[in-house]
Amino acid sequence: MKVIITGGCGHIGTYLVPMLIDAGYDVINITRGISRPYEYNPAWEKVRSVQLDRTKDFQFAEKIAKMNPDIVIDLINFDVNDTKSMVSALKNTRCCHYLFCSSCWAHGRAEVLPLNPDDLKKSPLDDYGRNKFASELYLKEMYRSEGFPATIIMPGQISGPGWTIMNPWANKTPVPFQKIADGEEIMLPNFGMETLHHVHGYDVAQCFFKAISHRNQALGESFDAVSGGSITLYGYAKMMYEFFNKEPRIGFLPWEEWCKYVGDEKECEDTYFHITRSGFFSLEKEQKLLGYYPRYTNVETIRIAVRSYIERGLIRLS
Repeated sequence: MKVIITGGCGHIGTYLVPMLIDAGYDVINITRGISRPYEYNPAWEKVRSVQLDRTKDFQFAEKIAKMNPDIVIDLINFDVNDTKSMVSALKNTRCCHYLFCSSCWAHGRAEVLPLNPDDLKKSPLDDYGRNKFASELYLKEMYRSEGFPATIIMPGQISGPGWTIMNPWANKTPVPFQKIADGEEIMLPNFGMETLHHVHGYDVAQCFFKAISHRNQALGESFDAVSGGSITLYGYAKMMYEFFNKEPRIGFLPWEEWCKYVGDEKECEDTYFHITRSGFFSLEKEQKLLGYYPRYTNVETIRIAVRSYIERGLIRLS
């Protein structure tokens, strides 16, 4: 079967493309030509790459459809209008499965935990989340009314070696890691009880692959591609002190004071959107319908990513 994957060289595709090749699929990677997989795998020698830029080519969806895919995995779709274009182009083709990459950001503020992947009344906090959720609703309606073969996958905070992960401040600066490695005190917002939910890129890829191989159970459904665990900012910071063999030195500040302490408006905004959502996810549905069991826990994923930081010189050890 022919699979087209958009953005296959990214966090998810790095692992998903080799899974597909090893399973015997014919894979076409749609790329802008500026990315390479995070990890080399000989399976990539069997992948055909086609250069297309969704933001510049108004016939992007039509060109995908003309390649006659059996399966489309849409990893870099951030606008509901692009989702509508893709659905329109793939109708009446041989495409039997369209997998849309949404995000945990579509969940909005956590209310009752664990979060429900089938919640249709979510209230995302920003345009990114609102567009993802709008695509979810549209695809659900297209499946219900016209039988369009859609599946929605919502990754948590994708992590692992080779890229930037959420730190104990719930943003992406390496500063708190370096402070902890140096044995310095770090301050956390509020009481440090908000949560993050790291998931290894391999496991997000595995969730997509499981949805493809369990197509009948996956059609019309939404799944959280997560590790099954969340960690508090306090627990994360404490774990990092232990990781670097340092005595924990953790303080707390009210939100406005903490933002002054950090001194970077963008970093504070990033933290706000992550900790305001917080949340916890169950794997019950994913295990029951897809047989999805993460290879890595959230804690293992964090440690792998931080070791990668050290190897790449992003954290200096004294």
